[in-house]
Amino acid sequence: MKSDDRIALWQIISTVLPIVAISIGLGVATQSLSAQTLAISTALFALLVLFLSRSFSLMHDCGHQSLFRSKNANRMAAFLLSLIHGMPHHPWSRGHAFHHKHNGNWDRYRGPSALITSQEFDQKTDSSKRLYKILRHPLLLFPGGFFYLIIKPRATLLLGFFEFALHSISACFKSIFAGKLPDIGKIAAGHKSNFFYTKGEAIDTTINTICVALLWWWAGSSIGYVHFWTLYFLVMSTSAALMIAVFFIQHNFPGSYTSNEEDWSYFKGALEGSSFLLMPAILNWFTADIAYHHIHHLSERIPNYRLSQCHQANSHLLGGVRRLRLSEVSTCFSLILWDRDKLELTTTTAA
Repeated sequence: MKSDDRIALWQIISTVLPIVAISIGLGVATQSLSAQTLAISTALFALLVLFLSRSFSLMHDCGHQSLFRSKNANRMAAFLLSLIHGMPHHPWSRGHAFHHKHNGNWDRYRGPSALITSQEFDQKTDSSKRLYKILRHPLLLFPGGFFYLIIKPRATLLLGFFEFALHSISACFKSIFAGKLPDIGKIAAGHKSNFFYTKGEAIDTTINTICVALLWWWAGSSIGYVHFWTLYFLVMSTSAALMIAVFFIQHNFPGSYTSNEEDWSYFKGALEGSSFLLMPAILNWFTADIAYHHIHHLSERIPNYRLSQCHQANSHLLGGVRRLRLSEVSTCFSLILWDRDKLELTTTTAA
């Protein structure tokens, strides 16, 4: 679990600088349409998506306080990377921590797709069943990914501000009608949001949104807003879809550990509820070794640059870990129900 600041800093530099350079190159290359620029643009697009995958994995490590040694260094790096992804890190990190705390306990955590039980699915109408399957189709990851990264945090922030404004106005009027001067500080401190768990999350989302909006304005004014938003939507949707897909298949796979509240084991959830995704070395680099997900769930404080080493040193103890090949990925996406009686993931056909 020992973090190395030199490795961490190099990982940040060798990821962020290429993202900036490739983004500029992609913006320039797509300004003219020809066979040559199309080939260059496609290559840059693919490379950018891969580097964004690495960037997201590094941001993920910062949330676990594992990339750097100090908490402040992790927070600073996470904020920088959150600007690249357009997504506030603090609220996401809290939600992700809940996943780690309850992985494999399907009474508590139903995955990123909010899966239901096969028993609940059987009780739905035919139209509701069709909608459920459509919303969890792999192709929906693309618009869903953009919504997850870019739209949802801003919608949450607007709703949170609107709720806070109504609370403050109502509290002020109550004080005035009671013949007292409103205590703004006390009113603000007494507000409990339905959209943010802590004030820190609201602050992080606000600052992230302001900074990201400025970056959007700068990029849009540089290459044209239609040009920018077209590229931005395509890049961010693809990047988010890829990382959500990787996360999904590393927990939703045939034979994955699925327990109820009473019998749940953290240890089994880590080893039997997290897969070891077998990928080429170059893809492991671009995903910062997140494929060693079983090791990551055993101890989230192990930095990405030590996951492979930990796996190799303990491979004789990891016989029960599911080794998942890329050719098996399509099977994973069909497992969108949880059978609570059999304690297993299943398909809508089986239900």
